[in-house]
Amino acid sequence: DVMVMRHSSSGAPHRIAQYMKASVINAGDGINEHPSQALIDMFTILEKKKQIEGLKISFIGDILHSRVARSNMWGLTKLGAKVTVCAPKTLLPREVEKLGVRATTSLEEAVRDADVVNLLRIQTERQDQSFFPSIREYATAYQINNDVLKLAKEDVLIMHPGPVNRGIEITSDVVDGPY
Repeated sequence: DVMVMRHSSSGAPHRIAQYMKASVINAGDGINEHPSQALIDMFTILEKKKQIEGLKISFIGDILHSRVARSNMWGLTKLGAKVTVCAPKTLLPREVEKLGVRATTSLEEAVRDADVVNLLRIQTERQDQSFFPSIREYATAYQINNDVLKLAKEDVLIMHPGPVNRGIEITSDVVDGPY
């Protein structure tokens, strides 16, 4: 027997597991984890790239509030990927590098020679304060467009858990492009 829980309060699957004989799978809880999305992402990378070990995989965007990024960091590093997270300093969790990833505020550094770029939207609904001056400034410094993609590997895979904010984290021509 398996019990799958999704969008419960943080820690609930661990508490329920104490009282269940069935296995409890955390399929996502609040802003903590989203393992089901990470499994889908890892499957997609394997399907498209045929491997995970040794790939340079960069996450760009709201790392601080992203349960997708947190679950992917855990899973991808376990499978041997070289994971980089990139965001304004205010959107990078403190001590994130203790999770085995590289952190940078430089978009160019994150995209250079990347095999996979996974974009994360700015989650204003999870923020009680502004973490950067404006959406326009964020887009100027961190938006993925065709010029920025010239730094990545030619066969770069662009991923996004959605919903996509066209013109903010990614341009429409990249969303609708071959990546």
